[in-house]
Amino acid sequence: MAFVIFLIPCFVVSTDIAFSCQNADDFVGASSPGDIVIGGLFAVHSEMLHPEEDPIKPVIQNCAGFEIQVFLQTLAMIHAIETINNSTLLSGVTLGYEIYDTCAEVTKAMASALRFLSKFNSSEDAVEFKCNYSDYIPRVKAVTGASYSEVSMAVSRLLALQLIPQVSPASSAEILSDKIRFPSFFRTIPSDFHQTRAMTRLICESGWNWIGVIATDDDNGRFALESFGVQAMANNVCIAFKEMLPAYLSDSTFHTKVDQAIEKIVKETRVNVIVVFMRQFHVLKLFKKAIERNVNKIWIASDNWSAAVKISTIPNIRQLGTVVGFGFKNGDISSFQEFLRKLHEKPTENNKFLREYIMLLSVCAHLKYHDFQTCIANQSQDNLLENDWSKPQIWRDDFLNANVEPGFIHSTMLAVYAIAHAIKRLCKDRDCKDPSAFTPWELLEELKRVVIIDDDKEVKFDSNGDMSTSYDVLLWKEIDGHMEITTMAEYNAEKGGFIFEDEEKKQDFLALKKVQSTCSQPCRPGQVKKVTESPHTCCYECIYCPENHYSNQTDMDYCYRCNNKTYWAPINSSTCYRKTIYFLAWTDWFAIFLLLLSAFGVVLVLSICVIFTKNLDTPVVKASGGLTVCYIILFSHFLIFLSTVFFIDVPTEFKCKTRQALFGISFTLCISCILIKSLKILLAFSFDPKLQNFLKCMYKPIPTVVTCTGIQVIICTFWLIFRTPFVNQNFSIPRAIILECNEGSIVAFGIMLGYIAALAFICFIFAFKGRKLPENYNEAKFITFGMLIYFIAWIVFIPVYATTFGKYLPAVEIIVVLISNYGILCCTFLPKCYIIIYKQETNTKSAFLKMVYTYSSKSAGSVAVSQVSLDSKSSSFRATITDSCKTENDSVNGNCHYQVPGQPLIKGKVLPKNAARTMVRKRVSSI
Repeated sequence: MAFVIFLIPCFVVSTDIAFSCQNADDFVGASSPGDIVIGGLFAVHSEMLHPEEDPIKPVIQNCAGFEIQVFLQTLAMIHAIETINNSTLLSGVTLGYEIYDTCAEVTKAMASALRFLSKFNSSEDAVEFKCNYSDYIPRVKAVTGASYSEVSMAVSRLLALQLIPQVSPASSAEILSDKIRFPSFFRTIPSDFHQTRAMTRLICESGWNWIGVIATDDDNGRFALESFGVQAMANNVCIAFKEMLPAYLSDSTFHTKVDQAIEKIVKETRVNVIVVFMRQFHVLKLFKKAIERNVNKIWIASDNWSAAVKISTIPNIRQLGTVVGFGFKNGDISSFQEFLRKLHEKPTENNKFLREYIMLLSVCAHLKYHDFQTCIANQSQDNLLENDWSKPQIWRDDFLNANVEPGFIHSTMLAVYAIAHAIKRLCKDRDCKDPSAFTPWELLEELKRVVIIDDDKEVKFDSNGDMSTSYDVLLWKEIDGHMEITTMAEYNAEKGGFIFEDEEKKQDFLALKKVQSTCSQPCRPGQVKKVTESPHTCCYECIYCPENHYSNQTDMDYCYRCNNKTYWAPINSSTCYRKTIYFLAWTDWFAIFLLLLSAFGVVLVLSICVIFTKNLDTPVVKASGGLTVCYIILFSHFLIFLSTVFFIDVPTEFKCKTRQALFGISFTLCISCILIKSLKILLAFSFDPKLQNFLKCMYKPIPTVVTCTGIQVIICTFWLIFRTPFVNQNFSIPRAIILECNEGSIVAFGIMLGYIAALAFICFIFAFKGRKLPENYNEAKFITFGMLIYFIAWIVFIPVYATTFGKYLPAVEIIVVLISNYGILCCTFLPKCYIIIYKQETNTKSAFLKMVYTYSSKSAGSVAVSQVSLDSKSSSFRATITDSCKTENDSVNGNCHYQVPGQPLIKGKVLPKNAARTMVRKRVSSI
């Protein structure tokens, strides 16, 4: 069962000009019969007049505000259809058209769409309601239009009922790409997604981030604003304000809203860029008011008005500032321009738009260009009815050509050709002269696959029904006193970049950057943005990057940290600098001083070695343990001085491992040898039998030295194997790297030094006990003093070493090594060298023996040395020992006690003189 909807005719007073609508055919703006009819929806008028009487009746009203640019689009559609009919494209099948004026109103557009849906050849233009429209043949097979997205959305929902293809040359709202809601909608232009992305790209490349937006309060304006807002947020562009103007000029609040928008623009002095998503007649009203208020900004135009000649020719338009916009990519429209030149020859019976235009020419022809244009826009259909049409008609070719917007003309013709190519595919095996040969939904399927050659390029609809063509970036430029709309660049929608034809146009683009439109001043390199309490991220303060951070671009959100520890950056830095590497270099004055001390020590060691070698047979050298022991001690001193070299210059793995091991083993060898000397001295002059027996057991020179030194070798070996020292980079100083040796294990380092200290302490004890030696043989006293120097130096070293850092840390250890080494060397050898050089009379065997006997006689407790005579030439001596026996019987009975210095007490007999002589000689020779 089917229901029938009848299109009710509208009534307006009938006149000869027939603008009134008394039947459905009067509603058509332009028409031509054909085998296949294509519908057209264009906003030839900018507004529909609304009656003031109450109540309002459901009557289609007349319109006002004749739009030359849209009128030209209707002519482009007619021209394309006529061209196709005169070609072999459809092989004898002719296309017809029915074009309706929407007056930019959804209501009137819906009335037109109802007629499109009416059944073919229905005498009453009835629209049948059916559950299945698969076999339904409507009045038209496809529709071209509408001009505005808001109208296209409404019409497309209605046409989708029968899946009648709708191809729009101007509706760019992104939502129309939704094939679920708009399954039969196509367009020969890109969606607003690409346009808003292009605008955002232009804004970003020009260095702007604080802008205003003005849009029409309709579906197109709201969706464009939403899409632009998303793109702007993604690119850190902030919208300072948004102003929405009423969609219809008849709205009573329109002029108030325009005033509010202008006031907002004037107040926001930091906003110098305004993005405008509005219809042409809205922009016209806005700009006229802006000129009155002397507003000077950069205006970014949407595709709706970027090429509008009627706006670019507003008087004093140059005062507004710069207009840069995005227009649809144009093509070859030379045939259309030829069509316009012959337009006055065309009949007007079936084209009410053309007839109205001719009437407007008669009314406004006497005016200058812009006034002429204004006159046309201000005439309503009702006003035209009141004029006297008996006057001769006037024709102006220049006016139409001057108002051609190539992008819209090209996209309109492309829409017609797309439908024609889809029809051609269907008509290959069908007789398309019969209107029922195919249904609209079949044409819809072919339209999805159609491919058109345009300017030697293949173009087709994508899965969203859009044609991904490019944009022309248009710049309104004053040339010879007139505002010209020039193409500055091309925007590639797929790649998202601008293409410039020549350097001059690129310079025009760069000139835009001179204008600043930012909420805050740009943060220079070395600074970073700090967001203030403002809700906009574009409003911020500039603060300096902290130390060791940098920013190398303007308006950075955060500072980069210098990417590794070898770089540093001061406050407010735009780059990182390599840290200065510090170490105790050879050229450092302090290092040179320490090296001179070490070199002097080496010279001193060699000098002592020479002195001792030349005085090899003297008592002082012999009493020092002999030349072998002296050489070993001097060699160890030499190695200690040499080890200081490894503390200087760039640390390496070899130096770090060598310096402590060399110092530790060399010092241990030195102390071990001195320890043996201390034992020997104590043994030679000890008169305590128990201590002497103990010292005899301990006194094993070679095993003792080897054992003591070997233990240190083992300690160092384990240290080097398990926790070896290594080169370390010390970053404790902010702008420097200190190259130093990390000891690997402080415990191992401490054990090494502790072991040396233990040996030194033992040596100190033994030497201290022998401190009361003969006056001219006081080596034990000097050894004691040398050990004290060692202890003091290393005790002071510990806290100083622990609290010192920097490149002079190795110098601290060098100093303590030199102090302890010089102390022991000087105390051990310099007194002997002094005797050898300056006290040669005491460096004889006789003087030495005399000193020993003098000391021995003083040390004997119960033996009186009565006489000691020494023949220096024969080295023989005689000693008479007087006993303490009172009688000879005491001697016989063993009551007399004798003691030779350095020997145990002898009881029970008288010691012969020869035996006494032998005992003393053995003690002296042991020394």
